[in-house]
Amino acid sequence: MGYQPIENYGIVGDMRTCALVGMNGSVDWFCYPRFDSPSVFGAILDSGRGGHFRIRPLAGEVTPRQFYWPDTNVLVTRFLSCDGVGEIIDYMPVTEDAERPSALVRQLHVVRGCMRFEIDCQPRFDYGRTDPETAIIEGGATFHAPGLGFGLSTDVALERRGGGAAGEVELSEGQTACFVLRAVPPGEGAGPRLDPGRGEVLFLETVEYWRRWIAHCTYTGRWREQVHRSALVLKLLTYKPTGAIVAAPTTSLPENVGGERNWDYRYTWIRDAAFTLYGFLRVGFSEEAGDFMKWIEARCHELEPGSPLRVMYGIDGRHELPESNLDHLEGYRASKPVRIGNGANDQLQLDIYGALLDSVYLYNKYGTPISYDLWRELRKLVDWVCENWEQEDEGVWEVRGKRQHFTSSKIMCWVAVDRGLRLADKRSFPADRQHWEVVRDRIYEDIMERGWNDEIGAFVQAYGSDALDASALIMPLVFFLSPSDPRMLATIAAINRSPRKGGLVEDGLVYRYDPRQTDDGLSGTEGSFNMCSFWLVEALTRAGRVDPGLLDQARLRFEQMLGYANHLGLFGEETGPQGEALGNFPQAFTHLALISAAYNLDRSLG
Repeated sequence: MGYQPIENYGIVGDMRTCALVGMNGSVDWFCYPRFDSPSVFGAILDSGRGGHFRIRPLAGEVTPRQFYWPDTNVLVTRFLSCDGVGEIIDYMPVTEDAERPSALVRQLHVVRGCMRFEIDCQPRFDYGRTDPETAIIEGGATFHAPGLGFGLSTDVALERRGGGAAGEVELSEGQTACFVLRAVPPGEGAGPRLDPGRGEVLFLETVEYWRRWIAHCTYTGRWREQVHRSALVLKLLTYKPTGAIVAAPTTSLPENVGGERNWDYRYTWIRDAAFTLYGFLRVGFSEEAGDFMKWIEARCHELEPGSPLRVMYGIDGRHELPESNLDHLEGYRASKPVRIGNGANDQLQLDIYGALLDSVYLYNKYGTPISYDLWRELRKLVDWVCENWEQEDEGVWEVRGKRQHFTSSKIMCWVAVDRGLRLADKRSFPADRQHWEVVRDRIYEDIMERGWNDEIGAFVQAYGSDALDASALIMPLVFFLSPSDPRMLATIAAINRSPRKGGLVEDGLVYRYDPRQTDDGLSGTEGSFNMCSFWLVEALTRAGRVDPGLLDQARLRFEQMLGYANHLGLFGEETGPQGEALGNFPQAFTHLALISAAYNLDRSLG
């Protein structure tokens, strides 16, 4: 069947794992039992051997459509033809029972006319390395391999095909066929079939769960639907047992098709998750913010004396995430290597401390006051930053080249010390205030002297560099500089030029940096970075409080960015030259940046 465009997918999940469903009715990505487990269906990374669960109409010309059931993460895929209209309702029931395995429910329904469908379920366990033992049984099929088994329960007659199970069904108007895929122990059958009555109840319970959750959103401004969808995505990417948040639910979707910039994002980055916590707080989801704070506190208590935080952790809190290549997979549209694990785990990224301390400061302010025990650990982190901020590091973009004095890393070191001081003063916590104040001021002056390039007339990527970097746009967002400071306005103007004129912006889309000017240790190019595009919107918004022309520009850029979402309002990590989604999908950081930009732009326009 080849490859669907990345933007052709929707996502369903239960906060333990998720599935990507294409507009063609195929589940092409599903890991079990967790986000970071090996895949059961992985056709998005190898259409031949990755495995899929496809339901497709056997008709002539068919027009597909996809949408979410309003205010939920229940996905509807429709097929419109001259013979009739059919639809698949995909969802994963949300349960509080940690022992109950995740289940993927696919309800096939014909709403007009008569249509015939092919069902093709081809699991390939362990990233396509293991073909299961398939058995056709009464009420469905089972798929077993050592240590893992699945049952597919349905009333539709199935037969063995291609190592999996397949069948056909014809439905007339008002008729429904249901398919439930769930893990089963060895030797057990497919599990109970979902009769229409029980299926309707389960569907309504799932709809009610999501609607009840989104009803707690406090955002009522412009672009409410887009903000709600972003919040629902962030909730889906939360791992319920620990409160951790994955950066994205996929691995190795390329930043440039055919290139090597393919990474595993199914882990919790301190940076991403800290900003996501801010996003939850901003729109009223304090419970999710509190769950993540517990996860953060556990990581802080694990630190050895004098040791830095890791850049990322497993969603269960594990420290080791060894990177390896799956050479047996061809990769999305031949984009190799396909990686699992992430070698950036061992990097030094000084900016994560600012992201963490800023999120804790905001949680203490808008959520729940932090404990003294957590403060003791945070105080150690601030002390560590005071001793180590002058080191070179790999920076916010996790370069695979040499370490440098990245300007954004120094900015976030300043944020770490500044927020430590603010927390200490706000709560009267004991701290070495005098030393921290001295270090904070030293960092500030160091950035203003060495991060600013007089010839370029802007803050640059690294000390001594001539290259621009979109991470400079965070300066007004973290209150390092006034948004109307002449140096900040000059930096925004420099970044806002087209790449042909030395800038980073093309038709409103922002590149994080120019790979031709920066040795990031990798070959090839990449798309524009969606998060940075929203950062530019927010920087223009804040500067627009004194220059209405910049506020108008911010609004136009924001509307343009919304046009690059897919048909469901979902964003990947990057956008390609033809508006296509690139990188892992959907991306938590992009949706967080959308929420923040919408919130501040709406407030400024009001």
